[in-house]
Amino acid sequence: QVQVVESGGGLVQAGGSLRLSCAASGRTLRMYAVGWFRQPPGKERELAAAISRSGGYTVYSDSVKGRFIISRDNGKNTVSLQMNSLKPGDTAVYHCAVTNYYCSDYGCFSSASRYGSWGQGTQVTVSS
Repeated sequence: QVQVVESGGGLVQAGGSLRLSCAASGRTLRMYAVGWFRQPPGKERELAAAISRSGGYTVYSDSVKGRFIISRDNGKNTVSLQMNSLKPGDTAVYHCAVTNYYCSDYGCFSSASRYGSWGQGTQVTVSS
């Protein structure tokens, strides 16, 4: 069973950048696709971005497309989420999660029930 831990959250002003990291232990992360989910205060959880095992497929929610970049380094057993041009609406707890499913579109990646292991989350707060 793989365990994942997020890091890199914090407080940033609007327009700024943060880089989140998801590190795995227990099993190699290359065996899994990885998603970054977020849950803003008072709102439902949504998939912000996801990446396939090889990194060949990446998907983004409309709200982050063009500003966030998901990438993976299978050699270092990590997946990163580079967040640029941050907005107050990006304020949320961000969780990384891993899935055995083979997905190539947002709809497939966004189903939270497909993810078997979740991190505890890291808080991102964007001030205006």
